[in-house]
Formats: sequence, C-alpha cells, structure tokens
Amino acid sequence: MWCEIHWRAKLLSFLALVTACHGQTKEPKDQVNVNWLYGAYVPKDVPLSPLTGKQRFQLYLRQTYTTPGIYAKTFFFVIRDQNADSPPDWDGGASGFVKRFASRQGQFIIQNSLQAAGNAAVGWEPRYERCRCEGFWSRTRHAAVRNFVTYARDEESLRPQLMPYAAAFGAAAIAARWQPNNPSPTVRGYQGAITQVFVGVGSNWLGEFMPDILNKVRRKK
Repeated sequence: MWCEIHWRAKLLSFLALVTACHGQTKEPKDQVNVNWLYGAYVPKDVPLSPLTGKQRFQLYLRQTYTTPGIYAKTFFFVIRDQNADSPPDWDGGASGFVKRFASRQGQFIIQNSLQAAGNAAVGWEPRYERCRCEGFWSRTRHAAVRNFVTYARDEESLRPQLMPYAAAFGAAAIAARWQPNNPSPTVRGYQGAITQVFVGVGSNWLGEFMPDILNKVRRKK
C-alpha cells in the first residue's frame, strides 16, 4: 500500500511539473509540431500539407528522442508496471524500476521506428490534424475517427490507420523476447495493439482539446 501511494505521489508531482512547463510555451505554427503529451499534430490555422522526407525524419527524431513525450509515456507505463509487479521476476525496488523503464523505453523506440518507416513507405499522414469543425461532440468524433483512418499522399484520400497498430504489435512482440519467463510474442503483440486503441483515441482527444483547456486555465489565473 505504501509503495502504491509513493508512486502515485511521484506521478502527480511529475504531471504538475510538466503541465506547468507546457502552459508557459506558445504553440509553433509549422508542419512539424510535437507536443510532449499527445504527440505530432497540425494546428487548426495551419494547412495540412504533405511532409517531405526531411520533415518526416525530423518528426521521427522529435517524437522518439528529443521531445519529453516519449519519456513521459515510458514513465506512465512503468508506474503501472511497477504497481502491478509486472513482470513479477523484476522486483519492486529501484533495480526493478530501471529494468522496466529500459524495457518500455526500448519497446516505444521500436514502435515509433516501425510506425515512421511504415508511413514513409506508403506516404501516409503520421500527424493528427485538429478538427476545423466546432462543437464538443463533433470534435470528439473527429478525434476518435482519426485513430482509425488517416490520409494518403494527397492529404485528402482516406486510408485505414494501420501503421500504429502494426507497429504496436511488432514492438510488443519483440519486447517479449527480452522479458523473463519467455512470454508469448503473439499474446504480447495483441495486447500492444489493443492498448494502442485506447492510447490513440486518448492522445487525439487531448490534442484536440488541451489548447482550449490551457487557455481557460490561463484566463482564470
């Protein structure tokens, strides 16, 4: 019980810190924007234009290595793993935390790499573009739908959003190879793909509404 309270306190402190830092920054207006919390996005007032190869690589670097988001995502999942004692062969202390962090970090780097390579190969859109519509439910529907469809090279034709799920499956299956007790790569891959459904919809929803939330918080201050 004490360990669970301890880790929850750490998580809340971490969230408060990064949210405060994020609230002090202004959003960029170019084509390669990556937010620490919800990933790559295109602002409402920026036209959705096809990415060049250089921009795709820049986006990959930001999403995978140079933006705090990948480390925040790892931290969140490690806190959950630590509290659930998963895998059980890694203890609940500092050494177990380090192993879980390294495992999750490696998994997410592989996932981002597979996803970026797949989207680049077929020319599909890897970013979330904020809805040009108005209204809570219209914007929420847009955020949910965009987790399952994306755009082709012309930024108009719709394509099934396959790459995030294929990458999540592949990365989780690969990570199973270095985890103790030889877990099934197929089962872990399936779990990774299912998790992507909820993570993807949640990230899109935050990408859609977080600027509004932060603006209201700033006005109240």
